[in-house]
Amino acid sequence: MNDTKLGCQGCRNSEPLPFDFTMAFHPIIDVKRGVVWGYEALVRGTKGESAGAILSQVDDERQYKFDQACRVKAIELAGRLFPATEDTKLSINFMPNAVYEPAACIRTSLETARRVGFDTKRIMFEFTENERMADTKHVARIVAEYRRLGFITAIDDFGAGHAGLNLLANFQTDLIKIDMELIRGISDSAARQAIIAGILVMARTLDITIVAEGIETEAELATLKSAGINLFQGFLFARPAIESLPPVSFNA
Repeated sequence: MNDTKLGCQGCRNSEPLPFDFTMAFHPIIDVKRGVVWGYEALVRGTKGESAGAILSQVDDERQYKFDQACRVKAIELAGRLFPATEDTKLSINFMPNAVYEPAACIRTSLETARRVGFDTKRIMFEFTENERMADTKHVARIVAEYRRLGFITAIDDFGAGHAGLNLLANFQTDLIKIDMELIRGISDSAARQAIIAGILVMARTLDITIVAEGIETEAELATLKSAGINLFQGFLFARPAIESLPPVSFNA
């Protein structure tokens, strides 16, 4: 797929998306400080439909427009919901294949942040290593441009696919979010613990912060805290809340 061509088609196409959507917010917890570090904006239908139900309607021709619309929706909601006096981060998932030219495609995000008064230094852009990427150099350019502009960057679902280590060999993001499949059952798995220990050594060497996602049990949390991880995300703390910030448990 030529994402440059598709992205430009998305720019010229002024027709609105044929479906509506909103965002649910899921907290990322800094357990060391006992605070909410940030919230990830997750796509949902306006009637509570799952992300999959919405994403199934996004074909290649709608990819750019949907990617841009997600950014606008997330930033607008964050501008209304997030405390203005805090530095709570907003994490937005983006589609590398929808970004035909990094500097051009980020303009709407910058304009929206200015319009609602949301500091761009509070915004994190994350992409999943599972996404089909034909050109890793293009992804590297996106990450470099976003970091130049002061955004935080992250690789999501690290360890779920086959591209993670190859991506890190070519460029580094600010954060890595370890996939929940590596987390599940880690308290009873020497193999999983060894893999996480190796990821942590690599991350410290590359000056990358680790987030463990998909935390569901106290045993998982305790094992990963002992390993040296401070940032966590999962149902143990809270479930995503549509167009609102969920109550968070810090007692886990």
